[in-house]
Amino acid sequence: MKRTFLYLILVSLSGLGNFLFAEDGSRLWLRFSDVTVNEKLFSGISGRTDAFAVSEFNLAWSEMTGNKLLVQKNIADQSLVFALSKDKVVRNMRISTEMKQLANEGFLIRSVIYQGKKATLIAANTDAGLLYGSYHLLRLLQTNTFSDQINVIEKPAYNLRILNHWDNLNGTVERGYAGRSIWKWDELPAKLSPRYEAYARANASVGINATVLNNVNATPDILTAIYIQKIKALAEVFRPFKIKVFISINFASPKQLGHLPDADPMRPEVHKWWKEKVKEIYRAIPDFGGFLVKANSEGLPGPMDYGRTHVDGANLIADALKPYGGLLMWRAFVYEPGDDRAKLAYKEFIGFDGKFRDNVIIQVKNGPVDFQPREPFSPLFGALKKTPVMPELQITQEYLGHSNHLVFLAPMWEEVLKSDTFAFGKGSTVAAVTDGTFVKAKTTAIAGVANIGEDINWTGHHFAQANWYAFGRQAWNHQITSKQIAEEWTSMTFNKPQQTNKSSIVNCQLSIVEILLSSHETCVNYMMPLGLHHIFAWDHHYGPEPWCDIPGARPDWLPKYYHNASKDGIGFDRSDKGSNAVSQYFSPLNEQFNNIETCPEKYLLWFHHVPWTHKMKNGRTLWDELCYRYDSGVQQVREYQKVWDKLESEIDSQRFVEVQSRLRIQARDAVWWKDAILLYFQTYSQMSIPYEIERPVHELDDLKKFKLDMKHHN
Repeated sequence: MKRTFLYLILVSLSGLGNFLFAEDGSRLWLRFSDVTVNEKLFSGISGRTDAFAVSEFNLAWSEMTGNKLLVQKNIADQSLVFALSKDKVVRNMRISTEMKQLANEGFLIRSVIYQGKKATLIAANTDAGLLYGSYHLLRLLQTNTFSDQINVIEKPAYNLRILNHWDNLNGTVERGYAGRSIWKWDELPAKLSPRYEAYARANASVGINATVLNNVNATPDILTAIYIQKIKALAEVFRPFKIKVFISINFASPKQLGHLPDADPMRPEVHKWWKEKVKEIYRAIPDFGGFLVKANSEGLPGPMDYGRTHVDGANLIADALKPYGGLLMWRAFVYEPGDDRAKLAYKEFIGFDGKFRDNVIIQVKNGPVDFQPREPFSPLFGALKKTPVMPELQITQEYLGHSNHLVFLAPMWEEVLKSDTFAFGKGSTVAAVTDGTFVKAKTTAIAGVANIGEDINWTGHHFAQANWYAFGRQAWNHQITSKQIAEEWTSMTFNKPQQTNKSSIVNCQLSIVEILLSSHETCVNYMMPLGLHHIFAWDHHYGPEPWCDIPGARPDWLPKYYHNASKDGIGFDRSDKGSNAVSQYFSPLNEQFNNIETCPEKYLLWFHHVPWTHKMKNGRTLWDELCYRYDSGVQQVREYQKVWDKLESEIDSQRFVEVQSRLRIQARDAVWWKDAILLYFQTYSQMSIPYEIERPVHELDDLKKFKLDMKHHN
C-alpha cells in the first residue's frame, strides 16, 4: 500500500512519472515518505472531513504510514478534529476571542478534552485557515516537534504573500537559473502539467497565497482572450490551495491591443478599454487577484510618456479593478541618468503620498539600488505614511552567483525586515511599516521574485530550494529567525529514514544549518564587502568586472559609477558632502550614516568615499580590511567543501554529487572574485596585499579579457 501511494506522490511531484529518482530534489521539503511517525498518533479524523485541508493531510499521512486516517462521525479518543469557528465543537470550547484574532487565514492547533475525549483540534475561521493549520501540523511531524500538549496560534503577518515570476510567454525566464518556465503556455488550457499542482502544494505548505505568472517586463499579449483562458486553467488548479492569480501588464496595452491612438490615462477611451478588459478577466476568473505594473522604468511605457504621473496611471487601472476587489501593485523601481540612482525612487514617489486609490500598493525593492548582496533598506519604507508599501525581495540569485552558489537568503531578508526606519519612532521596522502596524492599509503584501524553473529539482541548486521555503516562512511570520527556518528546512529535506544512527543524522543536519546561516555573509565577503555594490559583469551579473566600460552605455549601468575607485580612495559619497542620499533616512539614521566614524562598516562604501588608509574599527587600514574580507570569503567556501565532503555517507548520492559539483564552482568563482577585485583596486591603492592573504593566481590582464557568453534569460 505504502509503495503504491509513494509512487503516485512522486509522479505528482516530479511531473516525470519516474519514482526511481526519489532523491533528485523533485519532492522539495514535502518528503513525507522519509518521516517516521506513530501510526496510532491519531485514531481518525472528525469534524470538517470534507475540507480540502483534510484531503491534503491524509495525502501526506498515507505517504508517512501507508494508510489513510479513517473518517469518524463523532470525536473519539485521539481524534484529529478539523473545525471552523461556527462549528459546535469550537463554540463549546469557549474560545471565541482567540478565534476572532485569527482573522481570515490564521489557525489554532490545540490539545483538547472534548466530551471526555482527548483530541487534537485544528480550528480556523475559514477553509484557508484549516489548510494552513494542516500544513503546520505536518511540519511539526516532519521536524519531530509535535507534542500531545500542543498549543499553537498563528496568523500571517501579510495579507498577500506573493511569488513574482519573471517568466516570459516564449518559455524563457528573466534572471532564471533553473531551466525554462514551468508554464507551458503552448499547451494550456488543454493540457495541465502535474507540476502545476505540485507547485501549488509547495507554495501553500509555506503560506504563499498568490502568484504573478509573468515577467514585469510584460508583453501586451498576456491580456488577449486566448491567454485569459490559459490563466483561467491555472487559476482552477491553484484555487483549492487558496492561491490567487495575478499578472503583470504592459501599460501600453490599450494602444497595442485596443488600437487606440495612445495609452494616455486621461483619455476616456483608455478608461473604457481598461474597464472592459478587467470585466472580461473577472468574467473568466472571478477570484482573479489583480495586476502588477512596471511603468516608465528601463524603457517600458508608462503615464509619464504622456506628461502624466504615476498617480494618474495607477489610479486609472485601480478604478477598473475596484468593483471586483482587485489589487494594483505599482512598482517603484524607477531611475534615470543624472542624480544618484539610489535616491531616485524616493524622489519620484515621496510627493505622491496619500494620492493613490485604496486598492493601490507601491512595490519597493528591499534596497534603493537593485537586489545587491547587501544594501541598506530603501528609504521609501516608512517615508510613505499614507500609502501602503510592500517589500519586493529577490529569491532568484541574480546578483548572488545564480544557481551555482550556495547562498541562504533568509539572514539578508531578516536583516532588512528587522531594520528600524525610525519613521514612527524607535521600533518602526521595515516589517512594521509594511504589515499594517503603522501604515494602515486595506491590503498588506510582500513579494519574492521566484527562482523556479523546469529543472527536476525546481531551483537549479538543491540548496536554492531553501530560499523559496524561507521566503514563504518569513512572509507568514517576519519574527521567525533565520536559524529556525534553516533548522526546519534541513530537517525536512535531509533526513534519511534508512539511517539507523540518529546522532549522525543530527550531526549532518547541524553541519548543513551552519553552512546555511553563514553563507550569505560569506558571499558578501568574496563579492562586495563593506558596502561595495554593483561591480558585476555587464548584463548577466555573473562574476566581477569592476573595470567594465561600454561605449555609450548609461553611467548608472556601469560598475565605475558605483565604486568610484581612485588613488584617493573608493566608495560612493552619499553623505551631505556628496549626493546627500543620507537625508532620505529618518533621524538618527541620517546622522549615523552621514558620519564616517559612526556609519556601520557593512555600509561604509555605500555611503562614503573612503581613503585607502582609513583606519577601521579593528585597527586595519581600509585596503587591508578589503583584502582580509575577500580572503575570508574564499576560505569559508573551501570550508563548506570540506564539511560537505565529510557528509558523503549521510547524503543520498545524487544530491551529494550535484551539490559537491556546485561547491567546486563556487570555490573557483570566489578566487576569481578575490583576484579580480584586489588586483584591479590595487592599481589605484598602490598598496601591497598583506602577506597572510593567499596570493592571486590570476593575471589582471587575463581577467580583463575573460568574457562569459551569457544572457540574462535562461
